[in-house]
Amino acid sequence: MTQATGTPWTARTQGTTDTADATGTSRTGPAEAVGAGPAVEFAAAVKTFRTRGRTVRAVDGLGLTVARGETVALLGRNGAGKSTAISLLLGLDDPDSGTVRLLGRTPERAVRAGLVGAMLQDGRPIPRVTVGELVRFVAALHPRPLPVAETLGLAGLAEYADRRVDKLSGGQIQRVRFAVALAGDPELIVLDEPTVALDVEARRAFWVSIRSCAERGTTVLFSTHHLEEADANAGRIVVLDRGRIVADGSGEDIKRSAGGGVVSFDLAGPPRGWTRCPVSRSSRCTGTGRRCARTTRTRRWSNWPGWAPYAVSRSAEPPWRTRSCP
Repeated sequence: MTQATGTPWTARTQGTTDTADATGTSRTGPAEAVGAGPAVEFAAAVKTFRTRGRTVRAVDGLGLTVARGETVALLGRNGAGKSTAISLLLGLDDPDSGTVRLLGRTPERAVRAGLVGAMLQDGRPIPRVTVGELVRFVAALHPRPLPVAETLGLAGLAEYADRRVDKLSGGQIQRVRFAVALAGDPELIVLDEPTVALDVEARRAFWVSIRSCAERGTTVLFSTHHLEEADANAGRIVVLDRGRIVADGSGEDIKRSAGGGVVSFDLAGPPRGWTRCPVSRSSRCTGTGRRCARTTRTRRWSNWPGWAPYAVSRSAEPPWRTRSCP
């Protein structure tokens, strides 16, 4: 369904492995035993890049442990380091220092053993193949694949098994990519901003599929920059900024730590005796030589008592430009 250079589901497995027959039933053979340890473990991982003559530290001493069976969201703005962290996690990049372990192994060994499924941002539909053909092909590359029918059911694609992938809608294609990640029956699913460009209904259907997967005991790690999405679908949220963890906890913990603000309106108008300032065009001025202020959308007088708490609590100086009254 999707082609992306270096994606984990195309990796060859070592030694004798399980294969899937034409009906999607797995045939069991000798396979590497499941390793001990947490599902994900970053230990002081650092990754830097050179761009436009300067060095950017995309991941800066990242330390993170994800237990098996958890559903964890990596939350952060664009450029916070989420995708780089996922690249390190999957072995697509090597850390400059520090270590990354998956299920007690190096990322390369975990991927080759078929323990990890990934859905990355990059990729394009493979033309002229049906959904069922694609999932069956990918399942055959893994040592212990899920039956094709079960994979399609978990991804919500049972009715589209005979439809060509390049004839599907955007939301359906995302579910096919998810089915490809599930095909090997992995212990860990990694999703890099999986709902980008999806409409509301497509997002809702996609997360139903993710929750079905998590209910089977699979560890799920996904990245997003939407707090509401992380809060609704993850039991734990890890907030990244500039490659570092700045918050880690439940959705309620993150929202409490973010705090809030109060916006007030004076519907009664300015106090009596105030006149319009010829500089700021504001009526909040007595014309006594005090400094007036003007912003793009609103006009504020920096010494007006109603705005004084704002200036004191947010910064020593008002965050808007001031000019003197005549």
